[in-house]
Amino acid sequence: MTSLADNLEIQNAMPYEERDLPVTVYQMLKRTTDKFPSHNAITFQLQSGPEDKAETLTWKELHEKTCQAANLFRSLGVGEEDVVALVLPNSNETAIATVAGMVAGIVNPINPLLDPEQISAILRETQAKVVVTLKGFPKSDVAEKTAEAVKFAPNVKAVLEIDLNRYLSPPKSWIVPFIRPKTSVSHHADIKDFNAECAKQPKTLSFEDRAVDRVCAYFHTGGTTGMPKVAQHKNSGIIYNGWIGHELLYTEEDNVICPLPLFHVFACHVIFMSMLKSGAHVVFPTPAGYRGEGVFDNFWKLCERWKITFIITVPTAISALMQRPVDADVSTVKTSFSGSAPLPLELFNRFEKATGVTIVEGYGLTEATCLVSCNPVAGEKKIGSVGIPFPYTDVKILKRGADGTVTECAADEVGEICVSNPGVNDGSTYTEEVKNKDLYHSRPDTNRLYLRTGDLGRIDKDGYIFITGRAKDLIIRGGHNIDPAEIEEALLGHEQVAFAGAIGQPDAHAGEVPCAYVELIGGATVTEDELMEYAQTHVHERAAHPKHLEIMDELPKTAVGKIFKPDLRKKAITRVYNAALADAGIPAEVVEVVDDKKTGLTAKVKKSGDVDEMAINALLGKFTRPWVWAD
Repeated sequence: MTSLADNLEIQNAMPYEERDLPVTVYQMLKRTTDKFPSHNAITFQLQSGPEDKAETLTWKELHEKTCQAANLFRSLGVGEEDVVALVLPNSNETAIATVAGMVAGIVNPINPLLDPEQISAILRETQAKVVVTLKGFPKSDVAEKTAEAVKFAPNVKAVLEIDLNRYLSPPKSWIVPFIRPKTSVSHHADIKDFNAECAKQPKTLSFEDRAVDRVCAYFHTGGTTGMPKVAQHKNSGIIYNGWIGHELLYTEEDNVICPLPLFHVFACHVIFMSMLKSGAHVVFPTPAGYRGEGVFDNFWKLCERWKITFIITVPTAISALMQRPVDADVSTVKTSFSGSAPLPLELFNRFEKATGVTIVEGYGLTEATCLVSCNPVAGEKKIGSVGIPFPYTDVKILKRGADGTVTECAADEVGEICVSNPGVNDGSTYTEEVKNKDLYHSRPDTNRLYLRTGDLGRIDKDGYIFITGRAKDLIIRGGHNIDPAEIEEALLGHEQVAFAGAIGQPDAHAGEVPCAYVELIGGATVTEDELMEYAQTHVHERAAHPKHLEIMDELPKTAVGKIFKPDLRKKAITRVYNAALADAGIPAEVVEVVDDKKTGLTAKVKKSGDVDEMAINALLGKFTRPWVWAD
């Protein structure tokens, strides 16, 4: 993959439907198992040390354990249209249950960091019949939260628990039973041991894997509102993601380190399913991945231990890694693949200089079963771009006129990024039909539906995609979606707040962090500090807590009284960039933030003395929003 022409050559070789591809995820696993039965498939280590205990499964072992788990789910009444929910951090069992859930029915991975109310809402929305989660374990509240969620999800019949203690060695493994936290919440579902129940099942499928393209996975988006939207993924979309990984990136000789959660499509579809298709080996370090204790400190040693060839990462992780020395032999590493959020230029340059490893930026979204585009692995990489569309992915920049007519934008003209590919579940992206309304643009000239991503962007003359903003107001903090409505609704609960507007302000580490602006009622006396404390209490998710809160005499509003957030974003960019310039002792300031039609919100900087241009580039290059010199 070196250019758009390469991708088009693959696409033009034959229609996608004529390729020799499996019909189901199980068929994909079986083909790879038959080819490479003794090759390493997955590795998990509970602790992050380069010599800590780890468990590696071959493809034959992974296949057998997947069959056992799928048989178990069927024995518990799970059919093709029934849901197996996973409230789990990473482990080998998580990987097994993910594939087995797709084979037996519909798997629904749920972020275990969500509040019990949110987990329960998803369980009710999907009518989950079986839940797989953790047995009580030190320093984890997953078991307690899941029990509380199941209590209010009447469709759940069985809860299967995974005990992470088996990954520990004595004497630590001896201690856990004495300090294991007890679950204080009781519920109606039967509780069973996942591994013990799986061991009772045959190692081959006891039911027919019907060769039909059906919905086999639900993935929720966001998670900071009361009810995240649930996207429906079919076998075909998941296999498309696996095929792309195999076709363009991975072979059975590769070792891939993925410290990202399997409840996210990036880790599950882009990485794990690519392993199922290619036969490559994936390593999951610690249940919490990059959040795990010692992972950043030991990361390069882990790369050396497992002879890693591909690093899977996100900008926040890259930022943290650059604060540690590269203290191991990483000569086997060929490429680092970064996604989930825009990567600042300065961070890109620092990583490549420190490691000698090239970063490839990609773009995808849960609603499209993930993959859309990436920069060519062996070709020109345009910094700030999310690359070129993958084969069989058609990306259009579309805009709707006042008369409702949809037209395609010219090169470098900004509009909404819209996608058609085998991962788009046309007309049925979400489980709730009402949420699919107005989610697509129809193009009569192509007779296709294009998924509206909600992202604003442009395509240059060479076919590279640039994201310039978001039609949606989501705040993306280190790849984690935060709905500003969660923050706004919490603040509006204060009796002295009249209006509230939440946005993402630039952050050198996370890309964006939440920021809130409020307008008070007449005669109000509440202070910014008091409102910040109020927000920390009433905004349920910690990641959504505002990092800055400011009281304004009046919030900017549209003619119909809606808060005009572009002005708030400009205000935040100006404040953050000027603070960074002042802290660095650089005699310059942002005098204006303009909405450039090519680059989006762009800071205009004016010198007030002698300025080292390399220094200002290095400083402001840590942020994702661009800057230019003021006239």
